[in-house]
Amino acid sequence: MPVIALKPGYAGETRDRIENFHGNQLVFFGWDQHLLFCSPFTLPLPPDMPFGTLVSDVIAPLLAAHPEGAAIDWTQAQWLRGGEPFTPDSDASLTGNGLGHKSLLRLRTPGLAGIAGSCN
Repeated sequence: MPVIALKPGYAGETRDRIENFHGNQLVFFGWDQHLLFCSPFTLPLPPDMPFGTLVSDVIAPLLAAHPEGAAIDWTQAQWLRGGEPFTPDSDASLTGNGLGHKSLLRLRTPGLAGIAGSCN
């Protein structure tokens, strides 16, 4: 949920509107218990991208930099959308999976808790 916390009467332009991303939408993505990535990634993605393509072509390569990246069992992955568990449809678009502009997507990977269990 976007929040604008400014002085009363401020009339500045909000620059992170969806119209400013050339047909893409921003999706924030985080991997729970893996703070080697200190904050969620901000991904500019086409709304019609299939969720399966997001995982195979965007998320998996990003997480490959982590020592546990190759150990992810994608069949056991648990997903949260805006803090609520959900089961994505790999063939449906991001929009079809309820991911809109500035949505938060989180990944949980049972059995993986960061480097030597450190959550890093």
